[in-house]
Amino acid sequence: MTERFGVLPGSMPDRLPENAAPPADFTPGPAARDLLRRIRAGTLATLDRNTGHPFASLVNIGTDADGSPIILISRLSTHTANLEADGRASIMLAETGKGDALAHPRLTVLGQFILVPREAADEGRLRRRFLAHHPKSQLYAGFADFAFWRMQVVSAHLNGGFARAADLTASDILTDIVEAQALIDAEEGAVAHMNEDHGAALNLYAVKFLGAPDGVWRCTGIDPDGLDLQNGPLALRLPFPQRVADAGALRMMLKQLAEQARAM
Repeated sequence: MTERFGVLPGSMPDRLPENAAPPADFTPGPAARDLLRRIRAGTLATLDRNTGHPFASLVNIGTDADGSPIILISRLSTHTANLEADGRASIMLAETGKGDALAHPRLTVLGQFILVPREAADEGRLRRRFLAHHPKSQLYAGFADFAFWRMQVVSAHLNGGFARAADLTASDILTDIVEAQALIDAEEGAVAHMNEDHGAALNLYAVKFLGAPDGVWRCTGIDPDGLDLQNGPLALRLPFPQRVADAGALRMMLKQLAEQARAM
């Protein structure tokens, strides 16, 4: 899906000065994928069903195995009524911290939200992945008026700070899950196994590779590109050095990472 003349939504053609080259150390793809997987709440912008005005609201966000954003929303909410009329929307995922809010990176993801019926074959996976990131949502996830919606990503725009902006396509930020169904099928068991039997390794990953404080780190998701970690409100993303596509490759990768972390 593109807008007229083949321009992706959110892009800025012919609006940057010729000398506005990004810094050499700016890699927008990895930076965008990190924000997409790590930020747990963001601004949802829908189109008002009555007038077409942009309507912004705050939602919790999870991701499917390929990184597609997932939201859990009530039919009683204005944003849900808007999506029922027109699924086009965007989500802004922003890093927070001290100082000027605009100095921190943020990612706007654009696309179309599609309702996931409860009887859908993949609803269970989406529910499990979302609730792993947002366990308190379990309190209302079963209510009749709540349902999951998944975004079909079209494009994205990353602003990583001054002179660090980039227009991105869906393939720039999403994970390729072609030929990775074996890993997707094994994810639930692998996550449970890591949390129940390998908490020390998860803590090593967080501390040694990501510079996090010691704590009770838990795995909340695994996909071909990496592993999601969480400790209370803190969420981190550990990218794998190589893509993994099945349970065997995952076991080898996690063992390799643990050995490297212990040696650091």
